Amino acid sequence: MDISWIKFVLVSLAIFRITRLIVFDQITAFIRAPFLMEYEQTNLLGEKESYLVPRESGLRGWIGKLISCYWCTGVWTAAAVVFFQWKFPVIVDPIILVFGLAGMAAIIETIVQNLISD
Repeated sequence: MDISWIKFVLVSLAIFRITRLIVFDQITAFIRAPFLMEYEQTNLLGEKESYLVPRESGLRGWIGKLISCYWCTGVWTAAAVVFFQWKFPVIVDPIILVFGLAGMAAIIETIVQNLISD
């Protein structure tokens, strides 16, 4: 498989952004909800903290473990992106472009926020 460096970077950024969307973003919380349980705990300062924990068993538990692990979800996201890019490039190319640019924007925003807060 021959891939240009710009395509490699763009696909990498898209995989980064899609993975974060699945694992962390609030907009996809409804997707994670059937597979994760929320626990609240009071810390030593008396503040309530919420934790998402995978369900304990069965298919929902397995999927919960998968989507609560950034590294695991990243591998499966990468596999899916490569597969769909290979099979349906005309459809997937614009999606990769959008998510790749969004991934770069997220990285730039993180850098800017860290510079402002320092």
